Amino acid sequence: MRNAREQLEYLAKGAVEIISEEEAVQKFAKSIRSGVPLKVKVGFDPTAPDLHLGHAVLLRKMKHFQDLGHTVIFLIGDFTASIGDPTGRSRTRPPLTTEEIRANAETFKSQVFRILDQRRTVVDFNSRWLGTLASSDWIRLCSRYTVARMLERDDFSKRLKNNVPISLHELLYPLAQAYDSVALAADFEFGGTDQKFNLLVGRDIMREFGQEPQVVLTTPLLEGTDGVEKMSKSLGNYIAFTDPPQEIFGKVMSISDPLMFRYFELLTDVSGTEIARWKAEVGSGALHPMKLKLELGVLLVRDFHGEEAAGQAREHFERVHQRGQLPETIEVFQYSAGSSGAGRPGRLVDVLVASGLASSKSEARRLIKAGAVSMDGVKVSDVNDPLPAGRREFVLRCGRLGFRRVVT
Repeated sequence: MRNAREQLEYLAKGAVEIISEEEAVQKFAKSIRSGVPLKVKVGFDPTAPDLHLGHAVLLRKMKHFQDLGHTVIFLIGDFTASIGDPTGRSRTRPPLTTEEIRANAETFKSQVFRILDQRRTVVDFNSRWLGTLASSDWIRLCSRYTVARMLERDDFSKRLKNNVPISLHELLYPLAQAYDSVALAADFEFGGTDQKFNLLVGRDIMREFGQEPQVVLTTPLLEGTDGVEKMSKSLGNYIAFTDPPQEIFGKVMSISDPLMFRYFELLTDVSGTEIARWKAEVGSGALHPMKLKLELGVLLVRDFHGEEAAGQAREHFERVHQRGQLPETIEVFQYSAGSSGAGRPGRLVDVLVASGLASSKSEARRLIKAGAVSMDGVKVSDVNDPLPAGRREFVLRCGRLGFRRVVT
């Protein structure tokens, strides 16, 4: 068994901040003496149905806590989701319906064990205690924190400065999250760096209830595939746990070289020493970054779909994108020329939309103009191109991953 200081060092890998390290050592030492595992509480509001690699950074740190023999409480914020976390928001978040929250929560439960050890994970819902608080309980909870301290929060101070309204229920969110820690008597709480304010409120409120404050650990925010913005479904720069293997692999291969190293650091168990060596070799020209990116794609697909799927995804990428060959299987799409309306002959723009390769005609035109569309290996350049005369079947390709065998 690792001693208290060694446990802290293991947990600190990849963490941004631990508040405080000395308290963490004391908790680890107490756990060793008593033989009782520590509890880390991490909350996830089910505001969207799928988890993505941005969530994986935090989930991997939770798994490290489990590796040390401790217990993870995967807390589904079904109550707090109805409030809406104001973190990073420039306006009030629209509330979700009970049905939306319940459906999203079910998808969370089916995805987290791709990373977490189910034997050391407790899944809980914060409606279990927050939903039973009486009005007088909420008043007493609010009395334990001041408005002045709440408005120190960066999101709120910016909105006040810009005369952007703040709803009263948003001020309740940090208190509700903090009360979760009280209800669970958490030893640790993990969260992204954008959650630091909420996590620290938890420490304060635990003291107010006579409890030993939790240790706070923050993890980095992962940039999306664009390399600029935080990974987010709303921005479309995400890689979801449930994405098909070939899609995950293709998205990984599209990221920049600097972002590749960031993903190695935050999403794999490759050592910092090894990553530093790779950076130096890529910088000197001794190692081609494509070789590393292929390895990263395999590691990430393997985590979510297994070894066999990872190998197949790599083989598909190399065959299609490096050797210019067609995929082994291509979805067949039956298209009727008259389906474009008013008896007009179909155009490639219509086929792109009807087959699902483009979400709209405007997007189809944009993809054609960008040179992202080809037919039987020949790039399409004219947005007004009709279907090829006399040809009953052809392969349409859109972007890196989209293929359809069109039959007319």
